[in-house]
Amino acid sequence: MKTQNRQRYVSFLRGINVGGHHKVPMADLTGVFERMNFEHVVTLLNSGNIVFDATISDSLELEETISAQLKESFGFPCPTILRTSETIQRLLDTNPFNDVKLTEDIRLYVTFLRKNNQNRLTLPWKSPDNSFKINDILDNSVVSILDVSRLRTPEAMGVLERFFGKDITTRNWNTIERLGKLLSTL
Repeated sequence: MKTQNRQRYVSFLRGINVGGHHKVPMADLTGVFERMNFEHVVTLLNSGNIVFDATISDSLELEETISAQLKESFGFPCPTILRTSETIQRLLDTNPFNDVKLTEDIRLYVTFLRKNNQNRLTLPWKSPDNSFKINDILDNSVVSILDVSRLRTPEAMGVLERFFGKDITTRNWNTIERLGKLLSTL
């Protein structure tokens, strides 16, 4: 339950614990957040998903504060993108993948943009071979579908960076659903 005057956030870190680089133990990450006086700190998975409560309401200021503290604590940049718990819940309620036929090769992704989307991409956008589709942008979050039998995930992430820059981070839809379940228990 939120403490009065506090906002529940989800922090998405970019580029930690990927391919053996920038290793950050979740217990250490939790400790850093707690030392910054955030409350109800909970991590999900090993990819830098942290739920916490804070009194700071300026999300850009909060992102910068967290990123600076993480760099100081771990010795490398940890770009941070925040969303409120309400924003995550809206995304889940929208269920942007409701009509997608899932197979073992289909991956559903949400890419969080740090800054407001300035891209004039006509949506939905499809790669020439139809292996990658950007369906929509909801609350500054890009919703995409990838067929991994035809295109590898790193290549699709490169497409997203070309369109939206490097100030982004991507999560599988399964992770977002797990975050929703976690948020409902706090």
